[in-house]
Amino acid sequence: MVTGTLSAEGERKSWQTALNWVSAILIAIIFLVAGLWKATDPVGAAVRLAQARVPESLSLFAAVAFGITETFAGVLLLIPRFRRWGAMITSLLLVAFMIFIGIHYKELVGAECSCFPWLKRAVGPGFFVGDGIMLGLAILAGMWTKPPGGLRPAALVLAAVMVFAGVSYGIASTRQTGTKAPDTVTAEDGKTISLREGKVLVYFFNPQCMHCLDAGKKMAGYNWGNTRFIGVATENPQFGGWFLGKAGLTGKGPLVKDLDVLKKLFPFDLPPAAVALENGYQKALLLQFEGAEPTATLKKLGFIN
Repeated sequence: MVTGTLSAEGERKSWQTALNWVSAILIAIIFLVAGLWKATDPVGAAVRLAQARVPESLSLFAAVAFGITETFAGVLLLIPRFRRWGAMITSLLLVAFMIFIGIHYKELVGAECSCFPWLKRAVGPGFFVGDGIMLGLAILAGMWTKPPGGLRPAALVLAAVMVFAGVSYGIASTRQTGTKAPDTVTAEDGKTISLREGKVLVYFFNPQCMHCLDAGKKMAGYNWGNTRFIGVATENPQFGGWFLGKAGLTGKGPLVKDLDVLKKLFPFDLPPAAVALENGYQKALLLQFEGAEPTATLKKLGFIN
C-alpha cells in the first residue's frame, strides 16, 4: 500500500517536473530572443516601440530597459533555483504589455505588434489569445519550483546582462556615424544627384504611413538653409510624389530610386527614417520623429536654421 502511494507520488512529481521544464524552456526562448534583439539593436527596437505608442522620448530607454529585463528573465527561467523569479518577471511583463495594448487598442488595432522580432502578429483579439498562452506558460514554469535562493548569484547574472546590453548599445551607436554614402544617386526623372558635397538629408518614408506623413509635415516647416533634401519611398514609389505634396515637401528636393543601395549602407527597420550626410559621409541616422525630434538633432548638426 505504501509502495503504491510512493509510486503514484513519484509519477505525479515526474510529470510536474517535465511540464515545468517544457514550459520554462519555451517561454525562456521567447523572452531571450526578444530581449537579445532589443539589447543588440536598441535603436531599431526603439522605432518599433514608438510605433506601438510608447512616447518617442522614452522609446530608446524603454528598448534598452526591456532588453535587459527580458534577457535577465529568460536566463533565470533556465536556472532551476531562480526559475520562480524568472516566471514572476515574465508574467508581470506580459500582463503589463496586455494592459498597455488594451489601453491603446483602438489606435493599434490591425497594426503589426512589434514586441517579438520574428513573430508577425496584428493587434486584435488573437493578440490577447497569444499573450494569454505565453502567460500560461510563464505560470506553469513557476509552479512546483523551490523558493528561490541566493540573491548574489542572481545579481551577478543581472550585472552580466547589463554589461552585455551596454556594450551592444555602444557598438550600435558607433555604427551610426561615419559611413560613406554613394557618390551619386538617381532621381525619378533620371537625373544624377551628387551626395559628395555639402549637407544632404535623405528621408525614407512609406507613402501609406501616417507617422511618416506627420514627420514629413514637421520637416516641411523647417528652414533648411543650404541643406539639400532628398526623398526615398520604401514602398509604392508611384505614390512618392503624392506623398511629398500631401506633406508639403514638394519643391524641397527630388525623389530618388536607390532604396536598396541606401538602405544597405544605412540600415533601419521601419520608416520614417532619415540619414544626415555631410560631404558624402554619414553624420547621424535619425529614427526619432516625435516631440523635440528630429528638430533638436538637426539643429545640433547645423542642418536646419
